Amino acid sequence: MSDSPLIHLGSLMRSSEDAHAEGQLDRLNYEQGGQPQTLTFPEPAPYEISVNPLSGNEMYLQGSFEPTVMMDCARCLRDVEVPLSLTLGTLMRYEPSADAPYLEEAETGEEVLVFGDPTLDLSGYLAEMTLMAAPLSVLHDPECKGLCQVCGHDLNDGPCEHMAAVPVEEIDDDLGVPHGSGHAKQNPFAGLRDLNLPEE
Repeated sequence: MSDSPLIHLGSLMRSSEDAHAEGQLDRLNYEQGGQPQTLTFPEPAPYEISVNPLSGNEMYLQGSFEPTVMMDCARCLRDVEVPLSLTLGTLMRYEPSADAPYLEEAETGEEVLVFGDPTLDLSGYLAEMTLMAAPLSVLHDPECKGLCQVCGHDLNDGPCEHMAAVPVEEIDDDLGVPHGSGHAKQNPFAGLRDLNLPEE
């Protein structure tokens, strides 16, 4: 199990040989907005990466990464394991002045991974690719019933007392609701009762 996804590019930069790295990760430590972050995986996430030289200080990274991320169900907040399969392909550029690797957008609109240390830590890159590939929301089950909006009870485990307390009133034949009902104000036709319409 690798502590961090490192790839050594020294020989590539000296002799134009391809560089390779592979392993498994149980977490990624990276920075976001200047704050340290950790992306933890419930099972080992395998990665395989190759970097090929292009021209000048440019290279091309390609490979695969298969993390499983933990997300909250959008309705009931239960943990949901979301397996991802990422196909990697990113242009790279070596700039000795770069203190830490970062992604920037080229004039073509393509993202470029800029780095300054030939021993490149890909933690931040893989974390960003993972977060971009993850869905915005997930359900633990398509039939998830969600939470009670009053007490927060998980309705997948059964009804709660607040569901039973919701008034369900008989619709009457006159104007849709019994006289004095709290739902009378919600009847869209109640306002027609006192209208005097001209006869044709």
